[in-house]
Amino acid sequence: MMLSFFDQFMSPTYLGVPLMALALSLPWILYPAPSSRWTSNRLITLQNWGISQYTRQLFQPLNPGGHKWALMLTSLMMFLLTLNMLGLLPYTFTPTTQLSLNMGIAVVLWLATVIIGLRNQPTIALGHLLPEGTPTLLIPVLIIIETISLFIRPIALGVRLTANLTAGHLLIQLIATASFTLFPLMPAVSILTMALLFLLTLLEVAVAMIQAYVFVLLLSLYLQENV
Repeated sequence: MMLSFFDQFMSPTYLGVPLMALALSLPWILYPAPSSRWTSNRLITLQNWGISQYTRQLFQPLNPGGHKWALMLTSLMMFLLTLNMLGLLPYTFTPTTQLSLNMGIAVVLWLATVIIGLRNQPTIALGHLLPEGTPTLLIPVLIIIETISLFIRPIALGVRLTANLTAGHLLIQLIATASFTLFPLMPAVSILTMALLFLLTLLEVAVAMIQAYVFVLLLSLYLQENV
C-alpha cells in the first residue's frame, strides 16, 4: 500500500506521544558548547566566525537601538537553518514545514516589533499608515490598504517558509518515486532521473539556507522601521 505524499509532513509519534518537542530541541544538541579555554578548537572557531559575520551583515543597516535583538535573531537564524538542513536527510521530519510553527514564530516576533514602534515612536509608527502629501480623498483608502499590508506581513513570513520547504520536499519525493518505479522498466531514464534528483537536492540545500536567511532578514527590516 502506497502512502500519501503528504504523510512525510505529519508530526511523528511514538506510543501515541508526539515527538515535535524532540525535533525542535535537536538543533541545540548538535552545536558544540563554547569552551572555557583561551584557545578553542577549529570547529568552535569556525562556528563563532560564521555567526559573527552573519550578525555583522544583518545588523549593519540597523541603528544601535536594534542591536539588542542580535542574540535573538541570530539564534533564530541558526535554529531555522538547522531544522531546514536536517529535514533534507532521509527518514527525518522537518518541523518548519508546519504552518502552525512558522506562524507562531512570525506573529510573535512581528507583533513585538510593532509594539516597540508604538511604544518608542508612536507618531512615526502610525505615520507609516499614511504617506505624506496624500490627497484628502485617498486618505481613508490608503489607511485601509496600509493596515491590511501591515497585518499581512506575518502571514507572508510563515506561508513563504512553509510553501518553499513543502514544495521542495514534495518534488524530491515525486522524482525519487518516479526514478525507483522506472528502474526495472527503463534503466537509462531512471539514471537520468536520479541525476536530476541529485541536482534538485543541491538546489533544496540552497533553498533551505536562503529561506532561513530571508525569514530573519525580513524581521530585521520590520524592526528597522520601528526602532
